Amino acid sequence: MTRQNSQNNITKLTRGSSQPNRSPRRTPESKKTTPSRSRVARMPGKPSASRSNRDYSKGSSKAERSKTLTIPTRPMTTEKKSRLRERRRSVNPLATLLLYLIRLSILGIGIGAIAGTVLTVIKPHFSSVVNASKPQAITPKIAIAALSQSFDNKLSLTQELPALKTKIDALAAKYPKLEPGAFFVDLDNGAYVNVKGDTVFSAASTIKIPVLIAFFQDVDAGKIRLDEMLTMKKELIGGGSGDMQYQQPGKKFTALETATKMSVISDNTATNMLIERLGGKEVLNQRFREWGLTSTVINNWLPDLEGTNTTTPKDLANLLAKVDRGELISTRSRDRIMNIMQDTRTRTLLPQGLEKDATIAHKTGDIGTVLGDAGIIDMPNGKRYIGSVLVKRPHNDYSARTLVQEISRTVYQHFNGI
Repeated sequence: MTRQNSQNNITKLTRGSSQPNRSPRRTPESKKTTPSRSRVARMPGKPSASRSNRDYSKGSSKAERSKTLTIPTRPMTTEKKSRLRERRRSVNPLATLLLYLIRLSILGIGIGAIAGTVLTVIKPHFSSVVNASKPQAITPKIAIAALSQSFDNKLSLTQELPALKTKIDALAAKYPKLEPGAFFVDLDNGAYVNVKGDTVFSAASTIKIPVLIAFFQDVDAGKIRLDEMLTMKKELIGGGSGDMQYQQPGKKFTALETATKMSVISDNTATNMLIERLGGKEVLNQRFREWGLTSTVINNWLPDLEGTNTTTPKDLANLLAKVDRGELISTRSRDRIMNIMQDTRTRTLLPQGLEKDATIAHKTGDIGTVLGDAGIIDMPNGKRYIGSVLVKRPHNDYSARTLVQEISRTVYQHFNGI
């Protein structure tokens, strides 16, 4: 082929590519391999839709080829597919079995914890009955649990505080005419001090603590409404503390107002009205026994100047602990009780041993032969503890007040790390 013939061929090829309306000439061989296609109308200047990208790129000019986007693809080879299948098959069946066993164990532990919690709420003593039927080795944890159970599960006690007990004994020795009983327990760790806490004392107005709790227990049960009107009867009017005694018989008070007066200003008339509304002395005494209070008994209407109504420092501490844990009453009623007891007007006993920013929900008792106070103390550092002190004394001996204050201050400083 001469140079001129070659140049003519190039010219023909160029002309063929610049005229897209003309189809490329097909040879007889191409007719055999290429199926017949009908002619398609084409817009000038655009490649034929029937032409492949490869033909278009070869037959187009350089400018047209620059507008064509070619995306290379990498088909998955047989080797890669085989490797992927091998990875899926290579999972260790033993590891899979172990994973399922771990999941089942976690599920079982979770279900067991939920069931135990439900049973504890429904019947708190169920767990102790079940555990009692199974022999167990003696460990430090079981020894601590046994110590708590010896207290009938009323308080979670861990260890006694001998140093604090020695300090309280030393304070009591300064007042030989007085007979104090005290019980304090740290609600954070169960550490406690017991100084004749089982001794039976005249309850005085501290008997109003269990009456207040019984009232809110009946509110929770729907047996009494807070806005229910109670009538002050003549035979229920009690002397001593309180201002309801100065009202005319037949005057009506709401149940909540009556309960509040009983605690905040220690109104004896309000106390008698609630005792009657709750079913009377014997009904309440039976309820106190059901609560686990061994020595808390109402024997007489208030003011009970003879001191026939009884309790112990430990009983009062147990009862406050139950309230704090919400065992006897609902959370709502517990909050109401705490708010009422924080407003107690008489603040000459346990509150005098606390620093300014501490708070206390408490109830005092004061008759000629006995002085006492019991409550829940919240310290500014976040520590909480229960304190109960009752003191037998010569008639109206003022030194009993000083002793209660000194015991309160000593315990507070001990828990505060001073």
